[in-house]
Amino acid sequence: MASLNVGNLGEYLREQRRNAQLSLRQLADAAGVSNPYLSQIERGLRKPSAEVLQQVAKALRISAETLYVRAGILDAERDRDDVETRAVILADPSLNERQKQVLLQVYESFRKENGFGTDADADADADADVKADADAGTGAGVDADAAVDGAETVKNPHS
Repeated sequence: MASLNVGNLGEYLREQRRNAQLSLRQLADAAGVSNPYLSQIERGLRKPSAEVLQQVAKALRISAETLYVRAGILDAERDRDDVETRAVILADPSLNERQKQVLLQVYESFRKENGFGTDADADADADADVKADADAGTGAGVDADAAVDGAETVKNPHS
């Protein structure tokens, strides 16, 4: 049951917060959640939503996917390789945030093509993000299209 994972999540969050040398209040402020709510998560009394986990992960500068696995939102066995790959991409200091997001989108498109895609909502969110970036003029949508085209060329050199 998911409640068994909540304690594990709380312990992990506390460890990550301490490693980041943040107080509970500092992390709560950075993540945009209340101090009592974060305390309850750390003590295993509350199961946070994926959105809250994403905010906390961003504040701690760690992979949201790792928190999803610990919270029981993602299946650890089935998604372990995917989570590790995403974590490596997100942790790469040589890439900026836009480049990381584009690379993750290309990675996900290949997984989906090979039958290992995630749920439709995540794909729709990624597509919406690319469109929003392109509409905002950041060029991420163009970069993602170019990266996919380039990858297709490598994958199908004779096409």
